[in-house]
Amino acid sequence: MPAKKVKHEETRKEIEKEEELSEEKKEVETEKSLSKKTEKKIERQIVSGKKTEEEIQEDTPKEETEEEIKKEKKVEIKKERKEEIEEWVPKTRLGNDILKGKYKSIGDLLSKGEIILEPEIVDYLVPELKQELIYIGGSPGKGGGIRRTPTRMTARMHKSGRRFKLSAVMVVGNEDGIIGVGRSISNEHRVAIEKALQQAKLNVIKVRRGCGSWECNCGGTHSIPFKTEGKVGSVKVRLFPTPTGVGIVADNETKKIIRLAGIKDVWVKTYGMTSTRVNLAMAVFDALKNLSRTKGDM
Repeated sequence: MPAKKVKHEETRKEIEKEEELSEEKKEVETEKSLSKKTEKKIERQIVSGKKTEEEIQEDTPKEETEEEIKKEKKVEIKKERKEEIEEWVPKTRLGNDILKGKYKSIGDLLSKGEIILEPEIVDYLVPELKQELIYIGGSPGKGGGIRRTPTRMTARMHKSGRRFKLSAVMVVGNEDGIIGVGRSISNEHRVAIEKALQQAKLNVIKVRRGCGSWECNCGGTHSIPFKTEGKVGSVKVRLFPTPTGVGIVADNETKKIIRLAGIKDVWVKTYGMTSTRVNLAMAVFDALKNLSRTKGDM
């Protein structure tokens, strides 16, 4: 670039920084002025004897804590799901049985080996179901590397040009032994994610938890009872039980699946081409399935 253009860009950046700083100063000054005005009003009310300090403290709005905000969000989500459930009209025998109250929990349903064909069944039995999106796609970043994206784009050649498709992977769970993973493909970003969410609800399983570490031996459900393994494509995943306090020793996408399954402490070892996030997610799900395939009570 010529020297003149470089100078113009530098001056432009400096001007933008100065404008941002001036705006921040103005906001801080306005906040200070408002706080001073409120303090003066409170002093006048106390001096005149109109209100006491206790009455003023009751009138002043209290700042909401993070816990209160989270509780309000949970209540709103529950209300939305209740409205959806009320509008739900079951299409299968299993859906009608659930509305009649034949199955009280999803554990009873899965223990009898029933096949779930409606995602609304899981919403009805597990109202506190959480969901996470696995970042399986990627686009080239600056200076090399990959910038991860929620969906993966694939293309095939046609006479009229390239035809693109988007694939997505979703995870659902209640952080208490229930987990499901779903994958879908569509021509649109939003449709692919919605279809993956429905598929994850249809693939729900119950995970066997325990404390299989000889270092801990507490008898709790913070880890897994024994070593397990899962394999999809070239990706192989091994999960090892750990003592309390270790946490989930894995990458961020694997952590999402294990956390929603309700496992707090585990060691994860992977083999193969783990950069293919779809195979990695499905291999972790396969390893969790193998825990419940062995003999023993869940």
